[in-house]
Amino acid sequence: MNTYQWLLVFHVTGAFLLLGGGAIAAALNLSALGRERPSEILLLYGLIRVAVVAITAGTLLAFVFGLWLVHEAPFNYSYGDGWVIAAFVLLIVANALGGAGGKRDQATVNLARELVASGDAPSPELRARVHDPVSLALSYGSGLVLIAILALMIWKPGA
Repeated sequence: MNTYQWLLVFHVTGAFLLLGGGAIAAALNLSALGRERPSEILLLYGLIRVAVVAITAGTLLAFVFGLWLVHEAPFNYSYGDGWVIAAFVLLIVANALGGAGGKRDQATVNLARELVASGDAPSPELRARVHDPVSLALSYGSGLVLIAILALMIWKPGA
């Protein structure tokens, strides 16, 4: 295998980690929406942290090897191509949205932890935080932006 092929392997591995981690986080979040007990919500939100490790590793791999791929491509790709710039900007947007959603979710985790310590009884306040439309919009918006990046990587409009 040549350098370009190796770079592509690591870039695609990063993309799988990023998108797979996002899908796992979304599934865990959806599962939390149907729970009442603070201990269950705390467990599910805790598992999302594992998915965040995959998302972070995937982001780094996809970004670093993606830039290197543009440099090494046997095609006439350029850092100035619209699809490359758009993917870079969208990656920043996806991370900003996901990070903001994650910070809001941390308050939900703290509340769930307090409720578990005081008897693990269902709470309307916790339920409202789990169903917070802003947190959900930020997190799921991040996922939609990642899908847009995937589309750019596949079709490379203008290339």
